[in-house]
Amino acid sequence: MAVVPHWRPLARIHRTPTEASVIRLRAVHIIISVPVFFLAVLYFYPLLSIFGLSFFPDGTFDPARLSGLVASDYYLRTLWFTTWQAAASTALTMLAGIPAAYVFSHYAFPGKRLLRTVTGIPFVLPTIVVAAAFSALLGPSGLVNGALMRVFSLNAPPVHLENTIWIILLAHVFYNFTVVLRIVGGFWETLDPALEDAARMLGASPLRAFRTVTLPLLMPALTAAGVLVFIFCFCSFGVILVLGGPHFATLEVAIYRQAVHVFNLPMAAALSLIQILFTFALMWVYTRLQRRAPRSTSAARRTPRTCAGSRQRVLVGCVCGGIALLSGLPLAALVLQSLRSARGLSFDAYTRLFTATSDSIFFVPPGQAIATSVGYGLATLGIALVVGLCAAHGLSRDSRRLNAVLDPLFMLPLSTSAVTLGFGFIIALDEPPLDLRSSLLLVPLAHSLVAFPFVVRTVLPVMRSIPNNLRESAALLGASPWRVWRCIDLPIISRTVAAAAVFAFTISLGEFGATVFVARPQTPTMPLAIYRFLGQPGAVNYTQAMAMSSLLMLVTAIGFLILEKCTPRDRGEF
Repeated sequence: MAVVPHWRPLARIHRTPTEASVIRLRAVHIIISVPVFFLAVLYFYPLLSIFGLSFFPDGTFDPARLSGLVASDYYLRTLWFTTWQAAASTALTMLAGIPAAYVFSHYAFPGKRLLRTVTGIPFVLPTIVVAAAFSALLGPSGLVNGALMRVFSLNAPPVHLENTIWIILLAHVFYNFTVVLRIVGGFWETLDPALEDAARMLGASPLRAFRTVTLPLLMPALTAAGVLVFIFCFCSFGVILVLGGPHFATLEVAIYRQAVHVFNLPMAAALSLIQILFTFALMWVYTRLQRRAPRSTSAARRTPRTCAGSRQRVLVGCVCGGIALLSGLPLAALVLQSLRSARGLSFDAYTRLFTATSDSIFFVPPGQAIATSVGYGLATLGIALVVGLCAAHGLSRDSRRLNAVLDPLFMLPLSTSAVTLGFGFIIALDEPPLDLRSSLLLVPLAHSLVAFPFVVRTVLPVMRSIPNNLRESAALLGASPWRVWRCIDLPIISRTVAAAAVFAFTISLGEFGATVFVARPQTPTMPLAIYRFLGQPGAVNYTQAMAMSSLLMLVTAIGFLILEKCTPRDRGEF
């Protein structure tokens, strides 16, 4: 109602409903063409180039070039390791997350909201920071080994978890724990408690009531959470590359090594094709589960209650303590290791980040890597916002039939690994008119492709909630589509747009999988600098890696807190 005075000069330009509808439809089609063109050039064209390099390496169809996939058992073992480590990580994450989901959905206790927010921070951290955090905690120079060596006067670190499967599984649980907590715990809150109470009144034990009543109702949420965690672990790259060392390789790591170390592009393309097929199939399963999952069993909702007895207090205390250790200990170790120096705790490592020395990574001062990341982040913010807002506007205004196609289309980059996207960029965008391999624009374009679906999913629910009669009234009074959007849509979605902008910026700062392919050696980003520091010997390089990881963690955590504050989530969704 407050925007009516802006339309008074246009009051004489009345349009019929048909004229206004035609103008609005044309404007929507023009707007929706922006993200479609964006995906066509930066997503489908690189994927088609990967397909062409796999089956047409010399311009002619030659499937024999792919025989190396089965001629050696290395790639079969890589696929098997990728699958079973993802399954094991998923099982451990579900085992840790389900008790937490039960406590959060059934009990009210002090600090519950804060603890729930803290559990989400590891998930939005760059994988290279997660790897650095576990190296700081459990590595040869980590806090655990340092403490044990001091207490027991040992000359060598007693805990040898780095470059083992156990530290990989722990890192995956740390990273994905919040997925189970939010999906399962949120859905558990929507279940009508009267159903379980009725079973108890009919003589069922608590265990039997859970097994026969609650568990079947929870299965859609449990399955969806499990599939999503499996996808994230299946596409793991930074954690495997840093913590696994040369002994372990997922498909992501194999693609990177074949393309960068061996320069066997046809084999890297073939592995990327397998990765695409697997992730598409898994994402298809997840989206079907999300569509079929019921939102609630009734209008009644479970009201979390305070702990009534000592057994409940012990349960809540153990779960909260476990969450604090799982989510907080690696991050605390990261910060403490960044402050370590020969004379005790100091900020020397942070000071060195902004000091140019001749032995810096690739002779590039670490401070320059930070400045480069900020520049790429700002460029990504602009590109992802423009494309994402166009997509969200079109999806909120267009026909249901077209939305059924466009909505999943715009989410496709989420189902494709960043490593595959980065590899597709370097083999596709290398000749006119799209010769961008040496361009500084290539990195923010790759980051924008990764961030674009998150912008859409952040803005779209709010944009769909805007009453359509407001827009129609403005159009009938003569307002152009641009003025309708500026005077009605933008004021309503401005807070969410700000959150989406922060999200796109933080995604760009932490992006590692695609950046390792497309960034130039003389312009490394913060994740690349961290990776190079961790690969070099010496305590100075190690503490600088921890310091840069801490800065990246701080910025990412702030971005996540802003996102949590500005964009309320539906219960039972992630």
